[in-house]
Amino acid sequence: MTETPDDDARHNAKMAKKKAARDKIMATKTAEKGLVIVHTGKGKGKSSAAFGMIFRCIAHEMPCAVVQFIKGGMSTGERDLILAHFSDACRFHTMGEGFTWETQDRARDKEMAHSAWEQAKALIRDPEIRMVLLDEINIALRYDYLDVDEVVRFLRDEKPATTHVVLTGRNAKDALIEAADLVTEMELVKHPFRSGVKAQAGVEF
Repeated sequence: MTETPDDDARHNAKMAKKKAARDKIMATKTAEKGLVIVHTGKGKGKSSAAFGMIFRCIAHEMPCAVVQFIKGGMSTGERDLILAHFSDACRFHTMGEGFTWETQDRARDKEMAHSAWEQAKALIRDPEIRMVLLDEINIALRYDYLDVDEVVRFLRDEKPATTHVVLTGRNAKDALIEAADLVTEMELVKHPFRSGVKAQAGVEF
């Protein structure tokens, strides 16, 4: 279809009107606060998106930290990169020993989850740290290794006002979703695992 000068003019007028409306909305958004951010859902990308924010913090020279609740000793690109090049900017703690179906030891998993939560609380309380990623904490909450009410209460009452906390993992509990400022649910539409394709470096880890 051939566009005419009239088409361009209508488009420009439409975009100018949209920009004016958006500028008016944005002018009212002046507050800043530390956010509680939840990434959940069955789709891929929850931790990947969270690590994207961690790397943004590193780029902005904002001290940050990661606590991994479930993932154990396996090498991941994010962890290897941070430990090799950005350990001064991002504190990294892998506290889990693998996925629950691999450990098959509920008592040990619960003990490790509590240790990870204590580490997480110390990092969140540190006023110098601007963002803390609690990777796969939702899994620990799902299996009741941690008390969700305690986690929500801590985030509400003890998190510094300017600190962001990101919590990832599928099946986020309702109480956490209600308490959060920003919640994203990753929806599974299609995944290569169902076609027999294994997890691959650069995509999953």
